[in-house]
Amino acid sequence: GARMQEGSLSLMQMAKISSVLCDYQSSKKLLYISILTCPTTGGVTASFGMLGDIIIAEPYAYIAFAGKR
Repeated sequence: GARMQEGSLSLMQMAKISSVLCDYQSSKKLLYISILTCPTTGGVTASFGMLGDIIIAEPYAYIAFAGKR
């Protein structure tokens, strides 16, 4: 995926972002709105993309865990 192509350091940041987001939501009791654009696939879908309290997507957006085969 894109994060793999950018390097292992950016790939590891996805787990950190998900962890901090979980702490933020539980301690501050604030709303997290996730906006998905086309395409949203792979790690973003598996990590912080689907953690939102409200998830909004573009009409007809390609959203998947894995890419086309």
